[in-house]
Amino acid sequence: MTKSVLIIDFGSQYTHLIGRKIRELGIYAEIYPPKYLNNVTNILNHSVLILSGGPDSVLNKNSPKIDIPLAQIPIPILGICYGFQYIANEFGGEIEKSNHREYGKTIIKIGKSDFFKDTQTEQQVWMSHGDSLKTIPKGFKVLAKTRNKVPTVISKKNIFAIQFHCEVTHTEYGTQILKNYLFDLCQLKPNWRNNDLHQTIGRYFKINVKEKKPHIICAVSGGVDSTVLAFAISKYIKLENVHFIFVNNGLLRKYDVKNIKAVFKSFNLKLNIINAEHMFLKKLKNITDPEHKRKVIGGLFIEVFSKYIRKLDQKDFYLAQGTLYTDIIESRSYHGGKSVTIKSHHNVGGLPKDLKFDVIEPFRELFKDEVRRLGLFYKLDERFINRHPFPGPGLGIRCIGKVNKQRLDTLRDIDEIFINFLIEKDLYNKSWQAFAVLLPVKSVGVMGDERTYEETCVLRCINSVDGMTADVTNIDISILSEVATLIVNKVPRVNKVLYDITSKPPSTIEWE
Repeated sequence: MTKSVLIIDFGSQYTHLIGRKIRELGIYAEIYPPKYLNNVTNILNHSVLILSGGPDSVLNKNSPKIDIPLAQIPIPILGICYGFQYIANEFGGEIEKSNHREYGKTIIKIGKSDFFKDTQTEQQVWMSHGDSLKTIPKGFKVLAKTRNKVPTVISKKNIFAIQFHCEVTHTEYGTQILKNYLFDLCQLKPNWRNNDLHQTIGRYFKINVKEKKPHIICAVSGGVDSTVLAFAISKYIKLENVHFIFVNNGLLRKYDVKNIKAVFKSFNLKLNIINAEHMFLKKLKNITDPEHKRKVIGGLFIEVFSKYIRKLDQKDFYLAQGTLYTDIIESRSYHGGKSVTIKSHHNVGGLPKDLKFDVIEPFRELFKDEVRRLGLFYKLDERFINRHPFPGPGLGIRCIGKVNKQRLDTLRDIDEIFINFLIEKDLYNKSWQAFAVLLPVKSVGVMGDERTYEETCVLRCINSVDGMTADVTNIDISILSEVATLIVNKVPRVNKVLYDITSKPPSTIEWE
């Protein structure tokens, strides 16, 4: 059996980034809450133990802990942030409360160690902690300090602890440090490649779907996750009793319906399309509150989807969902998290109780980027696979205020111009997400010699790793001016274009 790197989640917002970084290096990693390590037997299934960061203080009585003393763990250990202080505290070091939280970029100075191979003597790292290490635990060496002489990396034999977050992009040599630790110090070998992704999906179907010709229903949204899921099903399951269902809710981008039809046709997969645009627009009439919109869109989707299922002869079936590993991590995190998020369209929650089905989640062990890699492995079009994220409620939450066909068509035209412009300027793949928003705000303008009084649109383009935090994409003002001119000239009902320069936090990525 292949042993994985075990990451214990102490509640950090960055924990899943540790898992992603390690998997990107070609090593399989799993994330569990502290209660997973309630016996030594569990640890024997893993090659390395990583203790994540977290918002708590090790000085608090109810702070998260694992049941096994670290001294009894026979595999290498790496502590990050809270994990750093957990290690120091358990081995007799002194942690002190700080009146000021250290948050942000810090310069550290390193000593000679293979842990820092191929990095600079002084380097930028990302800190996010309140307490500090006052006294080094006995037997530990200091490998790095801040410019103020505060220890940031300590080690003893096969135990390493770092105060900063090596998993975030703000840490200059974070990936190199992880490589040094895993490959050089822990002597691990790559065990997680594209073919491993493929085999993982195959094992999942073999274990969870016993029938030779199972009845499976898979909702397809037109997005990456649900489309790759459909292709994964087609690779392992006989398709006589498989239904791929696409609900056209009228809230999609300009060519989404055409594109998803073409993708399925190119692989000879039957896509059952339900045209429900009229129903959705009728239900959304005069609704402007964002949460109300979401509930109406989600509720009507369930209604339409359920109606289709009831028409099928088979009453017992599997419901295939595109649940990702990030959802699973969240549902079992130390701090409770939320239950697995049910996403509109391809994660179908709330189906009527009289419908009998078993949920299958073939992607439950994969991160988003791994689903993309799997899609490329299945020979899906690279441009389709690398499309930016699109929200479940679609343009319904990018059309601020009232939602009707005219405003949606206007927004579709703007969005299409903006996205094609970014592709043409080689900016699309350099950003994580880009889109347009239509505001219910009119302003006076002049076109030719005529006065106009039309709506305003906002362009948003951000850089992110996973959508949890985001920075605005720095696009030159001359380029923004060029696309603004294109939009105003080509879209009749808009005369003003704005660019959203707010990061997340304090803003969110979407407007609603």
